[in-house]
Amino acid sequence: MDIVLLIEKFGFTTVMVVGLGYFVYYVWITITKIVEPAVSEMQKTIIRLTDQLRLLDQDMIRLQQKVNTVLELNEKKIDKKRNRDTRTRKI
Repeated sequence: MDIVLLIEKFGFTTVMVVGLGYFVYYVWITITKIVEPAVSEMQKTIIRLTDQLRLLDQDMIRLQQKVNTVLELNEKKIDKKRNRDTRTRKI
């Protein structure tokens, strides 16, 4: 039907209310069938990525501790060697 005929027969407000009702229905269907599943999937992905990030952070902390330990042991070894060299020079 022609919009002008509908407005003449039922009135502008009635036609607009029906049009707005259809718009709201279309938006609701789109949100429930397309947007909500996508958001749900994204939430799962975000949770999985957050967990992986935490694991990587823990790995970085452990690796830093190992590097610090190696550097400390290396420094002690160098200090020990220097002490030995200075003792041998004095004799």
